Amino acid sequence: MKTDVLIIGAGAAGLMCAIAAGQRGRHVLVVDHANKVGKKILMSGGGRCNFTNLGVTPAQYLSANPHFATSALARYTPWDFIALVEKHRIAYHEKELGQLFCDDSSKLIVRMLLDECAAAGVSVEANCGVQRVRKTPEGFSVHTARGEVHAASLVVASGGLSIPSMGASGFGYELARQFGHAVLPTRAGLVPLTLSGKHQEHYRDLAGVALPLVETRVGKRGFRAGLLFTHRGLSGPAILQISSYWQPGADLRIDLLPDQDAGDWLIGQRHARPLAELKTVLGDALPKRLAQRLCEQWLDSRPMRQYREAELSQIGAQLKSWPVTASGTEGYRTAEVTLGGVDTDGLSSTTMQSKLVRGLYFIGEVVDVTGWLGGYNFQWAWASGRAAGEVA
Repeated sequence: MKTDVLIIGAGAAGLMCAIAAGQRGRHVLVVDHANKVGKKILMSGGGRCNFTNLGVTPAQYLSANPHFATSALARYTPWDFIALVEKHRIAYHEKELGQLFCDDSSKLIVRMLLDECAAAGVSVEANCGVQRVRKTPEGFSVHTARGEVHAASLVVASGGLSIPSMGASGFGYELARQFGHAVLPTRAGLVPLTLSGKHQEHYRDLAGVALPLVETRVGKRGFRAGLLFTHRGLSGPAILQISSYWQPGADLRIDLLPDQDAGDWLIGQRHARPLAELKTVLGDALPKRLAQRLCEQWLDSRPMRQYREAELSQIGAQLKSWPVTASGTEGYRTAEVTLGGVDTDGLSSTTMQSKLVRGLYFIGEVVDVTGWLGGYNFQWAWASGRAAGEVA
């Protein structure tokens, strides 16, 4: 079988690339080893697909080359994707912080992409794994579960290692190495953090306790969002965000009262409620179980009148910079993305084409570009897919 463009991976990036190439009149075939296309799209956003973010800039992406994503993101913006969503009359809403979700179901986004593929004459084959890829004078010879495919251009949109239960694998990285590309070390991103030993013992029974707003910090990077205690450690948006910047041994701090000067507040409480114990006062600002545990572990709980103002200022400072000794992450099993990947030094930032092999492209999560939580990774998928599809 012959085709102009063969795309490996029927996820967000692969389908967007297929649409763009098909609209140019190219014959396009998309293959995916999974039994269903767009699996990650379907499960994202709790089944409602956080399909983009209104505040997308290159600053929300991690990469060894922080400027690599600039061109693609500038040429295919959130508003371009919103126009596509509105064309298909898919109702959506802004949840918070610029995050856009479907009102109904993620299935509508997958249906939209497949409808656009069909309109552009694109063929999409699920349950079609790839066993071998060879470079030929005319392009590429790819041995798939459905037979040999000869393509002038090959686009790798096979994703990263996150959520292996959905079929994630390192295939894209192996293919990149086969053709001489460097692959930067990978690790789980947007993932819960784990505690161990005494740190886990101290907080394990708080599983399910949630704080609607904290600020997590590693170095100069901070995120304000919710936090959730789990049986194994910490989760919630604030933890998932900072996990992409955290590495073993890093100093992780959490501001438990980000919207107030905790020291001044405690001093005010000392005058207003001199007989109340510290744990009772803290229980008005934090979940009561957490307030009690903090007092048991590293704060002495006495009636407020027994504290000097300097002591309360110090306690306030501790609440604003609660140290957390994480032992690791939950790994790729629950990670939303994979950090690292195909080194951008070997790719064109304009077209996503390999600088080493003409006609070879890498897009989406397999590339060393990783966005924050909140629709940023989908926007990179749309933008990088479009960039390759316009030229492949």
